[in-house]
Amino acid sequence: MPAPVADQIGPILPWLDLFGIALFAATGALAAARHAQTFVTAAFFALITGVGGGTVRDLLIGAPVFWVHDASVAALCLAVAALVWMTPQRWWNDSSFDWLDAFGLAAYAAFGAAKSLGYGIPPVPAAVMGVVTACVGGIIRDVLAGEPSILMRPELYVTAAALASSLYVGLTLVGLSALPAGLIAAAAGFALRAAAIVWKLGLPTYRGRR
Repeated sequence: MPAPVADQIGPILPWLDLFGIALFAATGALAAARHAQTFVTAAFFALITGVGGGTVRDLLIGAPVFWVHDASVAALCLAVAALVWMTPQRWWNDSSFDWLDAFGLAAYAAFGAAKSLGYGIPPVPAAVMGVVTACVGGIIRDVLAGEPSILMRPELYVTAAALASSLYVGLTLVGLSALPAGLIAAAAGFALRAAAIVWKLGLPTYRGRR
């Protein structure tokens, strides 16, 4: 990783990235387990969900695709899949799925924006890259599982990712260092997503066909 990128991301934020990857990998494995699939399928779902958003981000910003050059990422996804596979189904209900996804969404959005800024992406596209990082893996998971995507519901989801990534960009622009900006941004994104889960908050839907 080039020095300016490392300076932008900070020493702790990569751990936030791994945290998000692990949580998204868990949701992928759970999606396969809920359909009574094999461990091979669960492992594939964990990997594609964990790295999907980051892969698209790296391709768009011209960075080396992170998990291809770091064997620990794929190993982490496979380990998470094994953990989900070996535990009772009663541990993993729909509520667990939603909360794991919420944690992963917030962490990944903040890190995606940080890495994009580190590679010289301007602030607005960097915030968009944070959203891409946080949402694309879940979209791929839902499509492969044949489930309705969260994007097709008015419940706040992309908005929470956008809050986390935009807040990170804004905080760094006003001079806050990477670590506190990342933690604050991830906490804010998670809080909004948590509120949406608990109170079913959503944006207004299109009314034009009335």
